[in-house]
Amino acid sequence: MAEAAQSVAPRPLHYQRRRPEEGVLYQLVQEYVEAFFAEVQARTGSALPKFVRDEFDRYLECGVLACGFLRLRCGACGHEKLVAFSCKGRGFCPSCGGRRMAETAAYLVDEVIPEVPVRQWVLSFPISLRLLFAAYPELLTPTLAIVHREIRRFLVHKTGVTRGQTGAVTLVQRFGSAANLNIHLHGLVLDGVYQSGSTTRSSTLQTRPRRKNWTRFCSASSVR
Repeated sequence: MAEAAQSVAPRPLHYQRRRPEEGVLYQLVQEYVEAFFAEVQARTGSALPKFVRDEFDRYLECGVLACGFLRLRCGACGHEKLVAFSCKGRGFCPSCGGRRMAETAAYLVDEVIPEVPVRQWVLSFPISLRLLFAAYPELLTPTLAIVHREIRRFLVHKTGVTRGQTGAVTLVQRFGSAANLNIHLHGLVLDGVYQSGSTTRSSTLQTRPRRKNWTRFCSASSVR
């Protein structure tokens, strides 16, 4: 019996340090990033913004022990481990980006979004506005306020209540699948409204709006 119990006992947890310098992405960036910077400057006549270069530089230091680390020691057994610093970048670091994505999703589900139907809204902009938002990112805040106001107006109208409020969490994505400039918005919006002075949520009259509703909504938003 003792042997059987030992055979099914869970294995102890073991920390395995990641080695980004052995990955294909890291090696490609390390080898060609300076040539990429030079090519951009030769073609456009100007260098990439400093924050872009800093993103590449931080990525090449992420998870590399030579660029800094913490020395952790178990107080019980005295075992030690070295944990390399992370870049905490928001660009293309797969480790930091994946960790931030998982932590943000868990926080939204556990602490922010109530247990009600939620719909994803995606708003894409024409190329002229993408360039404008890239040069003046502060314009995204009033634009997002207009979008949220129109979505709330649309939901209030569809539920048939006189007054109501909804909730939304919107993330700004600044590039497309080809790493091209494509500023667009991903919003998680409660699929209904809360009536003023009520703790219960009003249900939507229409789960999937008809095409004419979407056309009317887009037209109203573009005018504003």
